[in-house]
Amino acid sequence: MQPTDIKNPNYFHKVVDCQWACPSHTPVPEYIRLIAAGRYGDAYLVNWKSNVFPGILGRTCDRPCEPACRRGRVEDENLPKPEPVAICRLKRVAADLKENIEDKLPRKPEKTNGRKIACVGAGPASLTVARDLAPLGYEVTVFDLDARAGGMIRSQIPRFRLPEEVIDEEVGYVLNLGVSFVQKKITSMKSLLGEGYDAIFVGSGAPRGRDLDIPGRKEAAKNIHIGIDWLSSVSFGHTTRIGKRVIVLGGGNTAMDCCRTSRRLGGEDVKVIVRSGFEEMKASPWEKEDAMHEGIPILNFMVPKEFTHDNGRLTGVVFEKVMAWRDDKGKRHLLPSGQPDEHVPCDDVLVAVGQENSFPWIERDIGIEFDKWGMPKVDPKTMRSTNPKIFFGGDSAFGPKNIIWAVAHGHEAAVSIDKMLNGEDINHRPMPAVEVMSQKMGIHEWSYNNEIALDKRYKVPHRDKVIALKDIKAEVELGFDPALALAEAGRCLNCDVQTVFSSSLCIECDACVDICPMDCITFTENGEEADLRKRLKAPANNPTQDLYVANDLKTGRVMVKDEDVCLHCGLCAERCPTGAWDMQKFLLETSQAGTQCRSRA
Repeated sequence: MQPTDIKNPNYFHKVVDCQWACPSHTPVPEYIRLIAAGRYGDAYLVNWKSNVFPGILGRTCDRPCEPACRRGRVEDENLPKPEPVAICRLKRVAADLKENIEDKLPRKPEKTNGRKIACVGAGPASLTVARDLAPLGYEVTVFDLDARAGGMIRSQIPRFRLPEEVIDEEVGYVLNLGVSFVQKKITSMKSLLGEGYDAIFVGSGAPRGRDLDIPGRKEAAKNIHIGIDWLSSVSFGHTTRIGKRVIVLGGGNTAMDCCRTSRRLGGEDVKVIVRSGFEEMKASPWEKEDAMHEGIPILNFMVPKEFTHDNGRLTGVVFEKVMAWRDDKGKRHLLPSGQPDEHVPCDDVLVAVGQENSFPWIERDIGIEFDKWGMPKVDPKTMRSTNPKIFFGGDSAFGPKNIIWAVAHGHEAAVSIDKMLNGEDINHRPMPAVEVMSQKMGIHEWSYNNEIALDKRYKVPHRDKVIALKDIKAEVELGFDPALALAEAGRCLNCDVQTVFSSSLCIECDACVDICPMDCITFTENGEEADLRKRLKAPANNPTQDLYVANDLKTGRVMVKDEDVCLHCGLCAERCPTGAWDMQKFLLETSQAGTQCRSRA
């Protein structure tokens, strides 16, 4: 193997697994250390720069960072259920415990640059575009059908998960940058183009819930509701009650919101019924756990066949029982189980079987190409459509995903718009800003706490279930207090503090090999990667994580470190008698719209 090029920004970035997995590449260990130090405002600002909505995402994010957390891998053989650091809930800590940070946010520019940007939809993607472009002097106008900005954040996430005041605060931070918000339904893209905007961003989401066209749907329509529409009606106060017996069809997070909301609006017997197996449901594991904790059963492998009714009144749903079977290629099929159909009585049904995009307001003769599913053809790197002035992001670009993906799309679209309006090639994407700094404070001391905590993951306190179910606005999760936040932050392995090796200083005494608690350092003869992985002191079985290889040792051997299970504890550097090992903090910040994203020329 060739020696590792640690100057490549993506090498150490990939080693910080949580940041690598986050769509907006939030510097996770950096803000967790700030929380541990009680610097909640600084931790919030680190988040705000990359993910825009720390308080909102600290409650609602799908947490792609947590399955990537190294803590789960290094504990894999030691605990029956390895638990990552509670990254998402620590983000909320920064939001909940921060001081007033408004004076540290960008200010509304005194003068505009004369360029006008329209954002259709006031959801997270559009607000991210506005947040990035408004401080640069762009005149950004955000249009939305609803009276208040926030999009699906405000309309589809129940208040017991996300309080209104958190939405108001973080949406307000964006609008206060000089962004104009206009309550208006956009009915024609052609008309909007005619209003002289230099660029248009479409962040209108996936506003249409899928329906079920099965017998009885029309006859019992009064008590069959589309999930996302029903949640919006509840959020805006139009719906305040539901029948005592409720069936929720679907296995995603929307279904979990529907069933938990039903319990608070009078549903006494609420069931979630899905066609897939429990493990295959799209809902996040914690969402399913919360639903079941509130007494909501989840019934699997049942396919709805018919809505039963009596003189227009819904009486129940007939289900076919199925079983899963996988073919030779591993593809799953649902086959009849042979059991008799089951009739489940109910008063109301909430259909949460998916969402679709809907673009009836975009004319098909303005240069935007659509695929066979009615989705716009969008460049996933630049977020540009086939009309060079029109960009898409969030659910409207690639279908329903989590808020954090919409934020990432918004950042990329803002970079593209800024480069385009400055006459640059938007396909030339800027490199991230990278900083690497030694953490040495003495012979055997570092500027961070490198002790490896053995604590298991701390549970977030919850409001008493009896109280929570009586008030639809009572937040269920109460969040970590400072003591719990400190304890949970201590579980972070500081994966951004890298072990950096200097071959010229090494005397090959193997002291680092002896002291390494994970047996991840080996001095050996070089070879092909597949062979080398097998010959290490502890075989490196995860090919998705790189080996750190250094050559030019006096014996001709190479130093190989398995990045997959390294604890970043610093014991190798503390033990090394020559200082060949050093602990260096790697900080990566993705480039956003502005002068840093443009070419120096």
